[in-house]
Amino acid sequence: MNRLQALSTEHGQSPWLDNLKRSYLTSGELARIRDRGVRGLTSNPSIFQKAIQGSPDYDEQFTELAADEHPVIDDYWALVLADIHGACDVFSRVYDESDGVDGYVSVEVDPGLAHDGPGTETAARDLHLRLRRRNLMVKIPATEAGLAPIQRMIGEGRNINVTLIFSLDRHAAVMEAYIAGLEQLAADPGADLSRVASVASFFISRVDVEVDRRLEAIGTDEALALRGKAGLAQGQLAYRLFSETFSGPRWEALAARGARVQRPLWASTGTKNPEYSDVLYVDHLIGPHTVNTLPEPTLEAFADHGVVARTVDQSYDEADRVWQGLADVGIDMDEVSDQLEREGVDAFMKSFDELISALETKAAELGAD
Repeated sequence: MNRLQALSTEHGQSPWLDNLKRSYLTSGELARIRDRGVRGLTSNPSIFQKAIQGSPDYDEQFTELAADEHPVIDDYWALVLADIHGACDVFSRVYDESDGVDGYVSVEVDPGLAHDGPGTETAARDLHLRLRRRNLMVKIPATEAGLAPIQRMIGEGRNINVTLIFSLDRHAAVMEAYIAGLEQLAADPGADLSRVASVASFFISRVDVEVDRRLEAIGTDEALALRGKAGLAQGQLAYRLFSETFSGPRWEALAARGARVQRPLWASTGTKNPEYSDVLYVDHLIGPHTVNTLPEPTLEAFADHGVVARTVDQSYDEADRVWQGLADVGIDMDEVSDQLEREGVDAFMKSFDELISALETKAAELGAD
Protein backbone atom coordinates (compact mmCIF):
# COMPACT_ATOMS: atom_id res chain seq x y z
CA MET A 1 0.00 0.00 0.00
CA ASN A 2 1.36 3.44 -0.86
CA ARG A 3 1.75 6.29 1.61
CA LEU A 4 -1.24 8.27 0.33
CA GLN A 5 -3.54 5.30 0.76
CA ALA A 6 -2.03 4.51 4.16
CA LEU A 7 -2.90 7.98 5.46
CA SER A 8 -6.56 7.12 5.10
CA THR A 9 -6.64 3.42 5.90
CA GLU A 10 -4.26 3.53 8.86
CA HIS A 11 -4.82 6.98 10.37
CA GLY A 12 -8.13 8.36 9.13
CA GLN A 13 -6.60 11.31 7.28
CA SER A 14 -7.78 12.12 3.77
CA PRO A 15 -5.25 13.51 1.29
CA TRP A 16 -6.89 15.92 -1.14
CA LEU A 17 -5.31 17.60 -4.16
CA ASP A 18 -4.94 21.38 -4.04
CA ASN A 19 -5.21 22.03 -7.77
CA LEU A 20 -7.48 21.74 -10.78
CA LYS A 21 -6.98 22.43 -14.48
CA ARG A 22 -8.76 21.38 -17.64
CA SER A 23 -5.96 19.11 -18.85
CA TYR A 24 -6.32 16.99 -15.70
CA LEU A 25 -9.82 16.12 -16.92
CA THR A 26 -9.21 15.73 -20.64
CA SER A 27 -6.07 13.60 -20.18
CA GLY A 28 -7.44 11.34 -17.45
CA GLU A 29 -4.69 12.50 -15.09
CA LEU A 30 -7.13 13.41 -12.32
CA ALA A 31 -8.54 9.88 -12.31
CA ARG A 32 -5.00 8.50 -12.07
CA ILE A 33 -4.28 10.81 -9.13
CA ARG A 34 -7.50 9.61 -7.47
CA ASP A 35 -6.49 5.99 -7.96
CA ARG A 36 -3.19 6.62 -6.17
CA GLY A 37 -5.14 7.43 -3.00
CA VAL A 38 -6.17 11.09 -3.32
CA ARG A 39 -9.71 11.40 -1.95
CA GLY A 40 -10.88 14.89 -2.92
CA LEU A 41 -9.91 18.22 -4.45
CA THR A 42 -9.86 21.90 -3.62
CA SER A 43 -9.64 24.93 -5.88
CA ASN A 44 -9.41 28.69 -5.37
CA PRO A 45 -9.26 31.83 -7.53
CA SER A 46 -5.46 31.72 -7.74
CA ILE A 47 -5.55 28.13 -9.01
CA PHE A 48 -8.04 29.05 -11.73
CA GLN A 49 -6.08 32.15 -12.73
CA LYS A 50 -2.99 30.00 -13.26
CA ALA A 51 -4.96 27.30 -15.10
CA ILE A 52 -6.94 29.56 -17.44
CA GLN A 53 -4.21 32.08 -18.23
CA GLY A 54 -1.44 29.48 -18.28
CA SER A 55 -2.65 27.24 -21.09
CA PRO A 56 -4.74 27.22 -24.29
CA ASP A 57 -7.00 24.50 -22.86
CA TYR A 58 -9.86 26.92 -22.29
CA ASP A 59 -9.63 28.85 -25.56
CA GLU A 60 -12.20 26.87 -27.49
CA GLN A 61 -14.87 27.10 -24.80
CA PHE A 62 -14.12 30.76 -24.14
CA THR A 63 -14.35 31.64 -27.83
CA GLU A 64 -17.83 30.12 -27.92
CA LEU A 65 -18.85 31.91 -24.72
CA ALA A 66 -17.48 35.27 -25.83
CA ALA A 67 -19.61 35.14 -28.97
CA ASP A 68 -22.71 35.66 -26.83
CA GLU A 69 -23.48 39.06 -25.39
CA HIS A 70 -23.24 38.55 -21.68
CA PRO A 71 -20.71 39.79 -19.09
CA VAL A 72 -17.26 38.24 -19.01
CA ILE A 73 -17.85 37.35 -15.36
CA ASP A 74 -20.49 34.90 -16.59
CA ASP A 75 -17.93 33.39 -18.99
CA TYR A 76 -15.52 32.97 -16.09
CA TRP A 77 -18.04 30.99 -14.08
CA ALA A 78 -18.93 28.87 -17.11
CA LEU A 79 -15.24 27.92 -17.49
CA VAL A 80 -14.81 27.22 -13.79
CA LEU A 81 -18.03 25.29 -13.31
CA ALA A 82 -17.24 23.05 -16.30
CA ASP A 83 -14.04 22.02 -14.51
CA ILE A 84 -15.86 21.58 -11.20
CA HIS A 85 -18.49 19.35 -12.84
CA GLY A 86 -15.74 17.24 -14.39
CA ALA A 87 -13.89 16.89 -11.08
CA CYS A 88 -17.13 15.97 -9.29
CA ASP A 89 -17.56 13.20 -11.85
CA VAL A 90 -14.06 11.89 -11.18
CA PHE A 91 -14.48 11.84 -7.39
CA SER A 92 -18.09 10.64 -7.34
CA ARG A 93 -16.84 7.07 -6.92
CA VAL A 94 -14.89 8.04 -3.80
CA TYR A 95 -18.02 9.68 -2.40
CA ASP A 96 -19.94 6.43 -2.86
CA GLU A 97 -17.20 4.19 -1.49
CA SER A 98 -16.74 6.37 1.61
CA ASP A 99 -20.49 6.89 2.18
CA GLY A 100 -20.11 10.63 1.77
CA VAL A 101 -17.06 11.12 3.95
CA ASP A 102 -14.79 11.98 1.01
CA GLY A 103 -14.93 12.58 -2.72
CA TYR A 104 -15.61 16.30 -2.42
CA VAL A 105 -14.64 19.05 -4.86
CA SER A 106 -14.50 22.63 -3.57
CA VAL A 107 -15.17 25.87 -5.43
CA GLU A 108 -14.93 29.32 -3.85
CA VAL A 109 -17.44 32.15 -3.95
CA ASP A 110 -16.30 35.44 -5.50
CA PRO A 111 -13.51 36.57 -3.10
CA GLY A 112 -14.73 40.14 -3.43
CA LEU A 113 -17.64 39.12 -1.17
CA ALA A 114 -15.40 38.15 1.76
CA HIS A 115 -16.69 41.00 3.91
CA ASP A 116 -20.24 40.97 2.53
CA GLY A 117 -22.28 38.47 4.52
CA PRO A 118 -25.56 38.69 2.57
CA GLY A 119 -23.68 38.62 -0.74
CA THR A 120 -21.69 35.58 0.36
CA GLU A 121 -24.86 33.76 1.39
CA THR A 122 -26.54 34.47 -1.95
CA ALA A 123 -23.45 33.44 -3.92
CA ALA A 124 -22.93 30.21 -1.97
CA ARG A 125 -26.55 29.18 -2.38
CA ASP A 126 -26.43 30.05 -6.09
CA LEU A 127 -23.37 27.85 -6.66
CA HIS A 128 -25.06 24.91 -4.95
CA LEU A 129 -28.21 25.40 -7.00
CA ARG A 130 -26.34 25.81 -10.29
CA LEU A 131 -24.13 22.79 -9.83
CA ARG A 132 -26.47 20.48 -7.89
CA ARG A 133 -23.73 17.95 -7.15
CA ARG A 134 -23.90 15.86 -4.00
CA ASN A 135 -20.09 15.89 -3.68
CA LEU A 136 -19.71 19.66 -4.09
CA MET A 137 -18.38 21.88 -1.32
CA VAL A 138 -18.69 25.64 -1.65
CA LYS A 139 -15.88 27.59 -0.05
CA ILE A 140 -16.75 30.50 2.25
CA PRO A 141 -13.94 32.57 3.81
CA ALA A 142 -13.83 32.49 7.62
CA THR A 143 -14.08 36.25 7.96
CA GLU A 144 -16.38 37.77 10.59
CA ALA A 145 -18.87 38.41 7.81
CA GLY A 146 -18.65 34.80 6.68
CA LEU A 147 -19.77 33.20 9.94
CA ALA A 148 -23.51 33.85 9.58
CA PRO A 149 -23.62 32.58 5.96
CA ILE A 150 -21.75 29.45 7.04
CA GLN A 151 -24.35 28.73 9.70
CA ARG A 152 -27.25 29.39 7.31
CA MET A 153 -25.81 27.20 4.55
CA ILE A 154 -25.31 24.31 6.99
CA GLY A 155 -28.82 24.95 8.27
CA GLU A 156 -30.05 24.41 4.71
CA GLY A 157 -28.16 21.12 4.48
CA ARG A 158 -25.42 22.36 2.14
CA ASN A 159 -21.77 21.22 2.15
CA ILE A 160 -19.35 24.00 3.06
CA ASN A 161 -15.56 24.28 3.03
CA VAL A 162 -14.67 27.12 5.40
CA THR A 163 -11.43 28.61 4.12
CA LEU A 164 -8.78 31.08 5.28
CA ILE A 165 -8.71 30.18 8.99
CA PHE A 166 -5.61 31.56 10.67
CA SER A 167 -6.44 31.63 14.40
CA LEU A 168 -7.72 29.35 17.13
CA ASP A 169 -10.42 31.84 18.12
CA ARG A 170 -11.77 31.99 14.58
CA HIS A 171 -11.62 28.20 14.32
CA ALA A 172 -13.76 28.01 17.46
CA ALA A 173 -16.26 30.45 15.91
CA VAL A 174 -16.36 28.40 12.70
CA MET A 175 -17.08 25.18 14.59
CA GLU A 176 -19.82 26.97 16.53
CA ALA A 177 -21.38 28.15 13.26
CA TYR A 178 -21.33 24.57 11.99
CA ILE A 179 -22.91 23.09 15.10
CA ALA A 180 -25.51 25.85 15.31
CA GLY A 181 -26.33 25.28 11.64
CA LEU A 182 -26.81 21.56 12.26
CA GLU A 183 -29.09 22.35 15.20
CA GLN A 184 -31.11 24.58 12.90
CA LEU A 185 -31.35 21.75 10.35
CA ALA A 186 -32.21 19.23 13.07
CA ALA A 187 -35.34 21.22 13.92
CA ASP A 188 -36.83 19.44 10.91
CA PRO A 189 -37.49 15.89 12.17
CA GLY A 190 -37.16 14.54 8.65
CA ALA A 191 -33.76 16.14 7.91
CA ASP A 192 -30.89 13.77 7.15
CA LEU A 193 -27.94 15.25 9.01
CA SER A 194 -25.63 12.50 7.76
CA ARG A 195 -25.65 14.05 4.26
CA VAL A 196 -24.13 17.34 5.45
CA ALA A 197 -20.34 17.63 5.22
CA SER A 198 -17.99 20.44 6.13
CA VAL A 199 -14.29 21.07 6.60
CA ALA A 200 -12.54 23.89 8.45
CA SER A 201 -9.49 24.87 6.38
CA PHE A 202 -6.69 25.94 8.71
CA PHE A 203 -3.76 27.52 6.86
CA ILE A 204 -0.37 26.34 8.11
CA SER A 205 2.79 27.33 6.21
CA ARG A 206 1.75 30.95 5.74
CA VAL A 207 1.80 31.29 9.53
CA ASP A 208 5.46 30.27 9.65
CA VAL A 209 6.38 32.65 6.83
CA GLU A 210 5.07 35.64 8.77
CA VAL A 211 6.06 34.51 12.27
CA ASP A 212 9.58 33.58 11.15
CA ARG A 213 9.96 37.06 9.65
CA ARG A 214 9.03 38.59 12.99
CA LEU A 215 11.23 36.21 14.97
CA GLU A 216 14.23 37.08 12.81
CA ALA A 217 13.53 40.77 13.35
CA ILE A 218 13.61 40.18 17.12
CA GLY A 219 16.86 38.26 16.65
CA THR A 220 17.41 36.82 20.13
CA ASP A 221 18.44 33.21 20.61
CA GLU A 222 15.07 32.48 22.19
CA ALA A 223 13.23 33.98 19.23
CA LEU A 224 15.35 32.31 16.56
CA ALA A 225 14.88 28.91 18.23
CA LEU A 226 11.14 29.17 17.53
CA ARG A 227 11.44 29.50 13.76
CA GLY A 228 9.44 26.94 11.81
CA LYS A 229 7.36 25.92 14.82
CA ALA A 230 4.37 28.27 14.98
CA GLY A 231 2.35 26.80 12.12
CA LEU A 232 2.54 23.22 13.37
CA ALA A 233 1.91 24.21 16.98
CA GLN A 234 -1.20 26.13 16.00
CA GLY A 235 -2.44 23.25 13.85
CA GLN A 236 -1.96 20.77 16.68
CA LEU A 237 -3.74 23.08 19.13
CA ALA A 238 -6.54 23.47 16.60
CA TYR A 239 -6.90 19.69 16.56
CA ARG A 240 -7.15 19.64 20.35
CA LEU A 241 -9.84 22.29 20.17
CA PHE A 242 -11.65 20.24 17.52
CA SER A 243 -11.52 17.13 19.71
CA GLU A 244 -12.93 19.05 22.67
CA THR A 245 -15.66 20.71 20.64
CA PHE A 246 -17.02 17.58 19.01
CA SER A 247 -17.71 15.80 22.29
CA GLY A 248 -20.17 16.14 25.15
CA PRO A 249 -23.98 16.23 25.29
CA ARG A 250 -24.57 19.01 22.76
CA TRP A 251 -22.63 17.25 20.03
CA GLU A 252 -23.81 13.79 21.00
CA ALA A 253 -27.43 14.86 20.42
CA LEU A 254 -26.54 15.79 16.84
CA ALA A 255 -24.39 12.71 16.32
CA ALA A 256 -27.37 10.58 17.35
CA ARG A 257 -29.18 12.09 14.36
CA GLY A 258 -26.29 11.06 12.08
CA ALA A 259 -24.30 14.32 12.09
CA ARG A 260 -20.65 14.17 11.06
CA VAL A 261 -17.86 16.21 12.63
CA GLN A 262 -16.52 19.23 10.78
CA ARG A 263 -13.06 17.93 9.94
CA PRO A 264 -10.00 20.16 10.27
CA LEU A 265 -8.41 20.58 6.85
CA TRP A 266 -4.73 21.50 6.78
CA ALA A 267 -4.26 23.99 3.94
CA SER A 268 -1.17 25.81 2.73
CA THR A 269 0.92 22.71 3.45
CA GLY A 270 3.52 23.24 0.75
CA THR A 271 6.81 24.13 2.43
CA LYS A 272 7.82 27.67 1.52
CA ASN A 273 11.18 27.79 3.30
CA PRO A 274 13.70 25.58 1.46
CA GLU A 275 15.56 25.03 4.73
CA TYR A 276 12.61 23.04 6.07
CA SER A 277 11.58 19.51 5.12
CA ASP A 278 9.39 19.40 2.04
CA VAL A 279 6.92 17.22 3.98
CA LEU A 280 7.08 19.17 7.26
CA TYR A 281 3.42 20.17 7.20
CA VAL A 282 2.23 16.67 6.34
CA ASP A 283 4.33 14.45 8.60
CA HIS A 284 3.42 16.35 11.78
CA LEU A 285 -0.34 16.80 11.29
CA ILE A 286 -1.52 13.23 10.71
CA GLY A 287 -4.53 12.01 12.66
CA PRO A 288 -8.15 10.82 12.54
CA HIS A 289 -10.92 12.96 11.06
CA THR A 290 -8.54 15.32 9.25
CA VAL A 291 -7.85 16.35 5.67
CA ASN A 292 -4.57 17.55 4.19
CA THR A 293 -4.93 19.36 0.88
CA LEU A 294 -1.67 19.06 -1.03
CA PRO A 295 -0.17 20.89 -4.01
CA GLU A 296 1.43 18.46 -6.45
CA PRO A 297 5.07 18.93 -5.33
CA THR A 298 4.12 18.20 -1.71
CA LEU A 299 1.92 15.29 -2.73
CA GLU A 300 4.77 13.74 -4.71
CA ALA A 301 7.27 14.38 -1.92
CA PHE A 302 5.09 12.70 0.68
CA ALA A 303 4.33 9.78 -1.64
CA ASP A 304 8.10 9.34 -2.02
CA HIS A 305 9.45 9.82 1.50
CA GLY A 306 6.76 10.94 3.93
CA VAL A 307 6.43 9.23 7.32
CA VAL A 308 3.02 7.67 7.93
CA ALA A 309 2.43 7.93 11.68
CA ARG A 310 -0.14 9.54 13.95
CA THR A 311 1.39 12.82 15.01
CA VAL A 312 -1.24 15.54 15.30
CA ASP A 313 -2.16 14.82 18.93
CA GLN A 314 1.07 13.30 20.24
CA SER A 315 2.83 16.48 21.45
CA TYR A 316 0.31 18.93 22.88
CA ASP A 317 2.73 19.84 25.69
CA GLU A 318 5.35 20.88 23.15
CA ALA A 319 2.74 22.84 21.16
CA ASP A 320 1.74 24.66 24.35
CA ARG A 321 5.39 25.46 25.08
CA VAL A 322 5.89 26.87 21.58
CA TRP A 323 2.71 28.93 21.87
CA GLN A 324 3.80 30.37 25.20
CA GLY A 325 7.31 30.92 23.89
CA LEU A 326 6.01 33.00 21.01
CA ALA A 327 4.17 35.25 23.44
CA ASP A 328 7.21 35.48 25.71
CA VAL A 329 9.43 36.84 22.91
CA GLY A 330 6.80 39.36 21.84
CA ILE A 331 4.90 37.69 18.99
CA ASP A 332 1.23 38.74 18.98
CA MET A 333 -0.51 35.84 17.26
CA ASP A 334 -3.82 37.70 17.10
CA GLU A 335 -2.07 40.41 15.10
CA VAL A 336 -0.45 37.77 12.90
CA SER A 337 -3.78 36.07 12.16
CA ASP A 338 -5.49 39.37 11.35
CA GLN A 339 -2.71 40.26 8.92
CA LEU A 340 -2.75 36.86 7.25
CA GLU A 341 -6.51 36.94 6.82
CA ARG A 342 -6.30 40.34 5.10
CA GLU A 343 -3.45 39.15 2.89
CA GLY A 344 -5.26 35.91 2.03
CA VAL A 345 -8.45 37.67 0.97
CA ASP A 346 -6.46 40.28 -0.95
CA ALA A 347 -4.43 37.63 -2.79
CA PHE A 348 -7.55 35.78 -3.96
CA MET A 349 -9.22 39.05 -4.98
CA LYS A 350 -6.13 40.06 -6.94
CA SER A 351 -6.06 36.74 -8.81
CA PHE A 352 -9.77 36.94 -9.51
CA ASP A 353 -9.63 40.54 -10.75
CA GLU A 354 -6.55 39.92 -12.91
CA LEU A 355 -8.17 36.93 -14.56
CA ILE A 356 -11.41 38.78 -15.27
CA SER A 357 -9.38 41.62 -16.77
CA ALA A 358 -7.43 39.20 -18.96
CA LEU A 359 -10.67 37.56 -20.14
CA GLU A 360 -12.15 40.96 -20.96
CA THR A 361 -9.08 41.76 -23.07
CA LYS A 362 -9.29 38.42 -24.84
CA ALA A 363 -13.04 38.89 -25.47
CA ALA A 364 -12.37 42.32 -26.96
CA GLU A 365 -9.71 40.84 -29.25
CA LEU A 366 -12.10 38.11 -30.40
CA GLY A 367 -14.74 40.74 -31.05
CA ALA A 368 -12.30 42.77 -33.15
CA ASP A 369 -11.53 39.70 -35.21
